Formats: sequence, structure tokens, C-alpha cells
Amino acid sequence: MKKDNIILLAGGDIILGKDPGLYFEGVKQMLSEGDVVVGQLEVPYSKYAQELLDLDRDPDNLWPLTEYFDVLTLAGNHIYDAKEQGIEDTLKWLDEHGIAHTGGGRNQAEAVKPAIIEKDGVKFGFLNYNCTGPKIANAGPAKAGCAFVDIIINFDMGNVANPGGNPEYIYTWPEPVTFDAMKSGITALRRECDVLCVYFHKGIVHKPIKLADYEKIVSHAAVDCGADVVFSSHSHILHGVEIYKGKTIYHGLNNFIAWVPSLNKNFRSTKGIKNEVFDPEEWARSRSERFGFVPDENYPTYPFHPDSIYTVTAKCVVSAGHITQTRLIPMIVRENGVPYVVGRYEGGEKVLDYMRKITNGAGLNALFEWDKDEIVIYA
Repeated sequence: MKKDNIILLAGGDIILGKDPGLYFEGVKQMLSEGDVVVGQLEVPYSKYAQELLDLDRDPDNLWPLTEYFDVLTLAGNHIYDAKEQGIEDTLKWLDEHGIAHTGGGRNQAEAVKPAIIEKDGVKFGFLNYNCTGPKIANAGPAKAGCAFVDIIINFDMGNVANPGGNPEYIYTWPEPVTFDAMKSGITALRRECDVLCVYFHKGIVHKPIKLADYEKIVSHAAVDCGADVVFSSHSHILHGVEIYKGKTIYHGLNNFIAWVPSLNKNFRSTKGIKNEVFDPEEWARSRSERFGFVPDENYPTYPFHPDSIYTVTAKCVVSAGHITQTRLIPMIVRENGVPYVVGRYEGGEKVLDYMRKITNGAGLNALFEWDKDEIVIYA
């Protein structure tokens, strides 16, 4: 029997490792209520890639995804951490376990191919693009990697007499050729599905509130080309929500589940190797200085910006083949790194206060109100 409403859920970045089932304890009830569930698989998984030997990135640790997720997006800055081996083994596992995917592939044609699934007669289409680099992660005609939009950066010193120092403003915009390819892909998918979802890997890492110029440009273009909703992750911190031409743009969904003890500054590799793309030890040592924050030591497997304990799942209500309402389901990450859905009076108010702060601070127009323990988005 067909349901009156189909529930689409979207989570942010996913990184699983030891005891992966534990990390779903606080979200499994919510996920079971979703009819179509999508998330961003942030890193590659392989039994054979030597770069991953210290990181517990065995595909066997992905088993909870088979219970809860229908689609995984793959385009991101870490997809090439273990080069072709990591991509091949990740794709193989997803295909063997029947999880649709988009954004990553053995070549560019596969990376840009949309994922299309059907639920109760409604076709959902998904496309995924990385806007963050590095360029070596980009897929090519005969090279594994991710779907991408290159971003051009211009530094403006303004009135600061300090060449080589911090610029007064950083301008960013999408490179025309890859931007046009993105728009063509979205336009083509519009003819093949009822609900079109575009998921970007974008944003300023570990930086509260601020959006780069290109983020609105690519998100608005996605809607102009037919997207019904835009999801985003990468920043490992929440970013605000925007309503554009009646469509909801989630500018940053933060982490959904992230098990990364290797990001602690005292991490030392014992079995793994580094390559020219990926050096876990150097990254663990330098990230706090590079991004200007100190992780809370009480979160040993979740060493992110202190604000990143506040996170959300995006919820879209689909009726008669159209998104009729968008929402936020508030979550808080506990000290053991496990995210839990929280009710309005169980921590949800803190999450909403934070969402209002970062949405208003970024000059975005979304408004929020409670409906029981969920947050309704409107303009």
C-alpha cells in the first residue's frame, strides 16, 4: 500500500571504523522511519590499500550502511586518499551490497552518473559534485576519482599594506567549463526523475557561519537547473539554511557519524604508509594550527571544532511526487562520539539556537519553528 507521504532523509559526512554498530544507536530509530536515506561516504575503504592500515577502513566496517542507507554520495576531497585501489574497493563493496551511489567512479563517466531509485512510484534522482579539491582527486576519462566543479580563487588585499599577508577578502567562483558540465548534468537528470537532489561537497572547513562566494553560486545554479533540494557537507561543522526560489538549500549538514581517532594530534602510524596525497600523521599534527581551533579532549574519537557536536539530519516530506516540506532533525554528539537524536527539551533547543545563529550570521533567509521534536524550515 502506497504511503501518502514519502520521507527523504539526508545525513552529512560518514566515517566508520571500530565497533560501527555502536555509532548508530542514537539514530537508528530515526533512520528506520526514512523511506529514502542518503549520506556522504567521506573516505575510501579497502582491505588492501596500505595507506589505510592504521585507520580501520576495512569495508567490513561499513555493514550498518546496508541496514539504513539507500544512496551514498562519494565526491569529496578524501576519495583519492588510497588512490585507485581505495576507490575500486569502495565501489565494489557498495555494488555488492546493493547501495546506490553517485559522485565517484573508475572514470569520469561513472563518477558523474546519477543514482536513480524508485519508492512507491516516485523516482528520486541524485547527483554529487566536489567543489573543494584537491585536483588529483578529480576523475578523468581514464582515471578514477570524483565528479567535480573547479573553484577559482582571487585574493584581494584591499586597503591592507601587507602583500603576502592575510587578504582583506577572498573571492571564489566556479570555473566555467566544469560549472557548465555540472549544469548540463542536472538539466539532463531533471527529465528522468520526480524528485531531484543535488549533494555538494563544499564549504570552509571548521569555520562557523561563513560561506564562500561560490557556495551560493553553485547551489542557486543547481536549483535553476531543476534541483528540488540541495544538500551539502565537508566543513565538519553546521552551516546555515537558505530558501531559494522556494527550494531548500542545506549549506552544511556537518558530520552524520565520524569515527576518527587518527585526527588526534598524538596519532602515530605503525602499519600504514603515506603517499603524495595522504599523510595521516602530518594532517593530525597540523590541522588545529591550520584551521584555528582546539578539539575538546573529552571527544577522543571525534576531534573536531567544539561547535560540531551540534548536528542535524535533513528531512524532506514528499507528497504526490513533490517535496512539500523540509525539516531538521536535531542531534548532539556525545563524548563517546555517538550522535543521538534529541527532542526539543533534551538538547534540541540548543541545536536550534545554533542553527538560527549561523543562518542569520551568514545572511541567509530561512526561518525555523518547532513541530513537536522536529524543526520546520520556512521563509
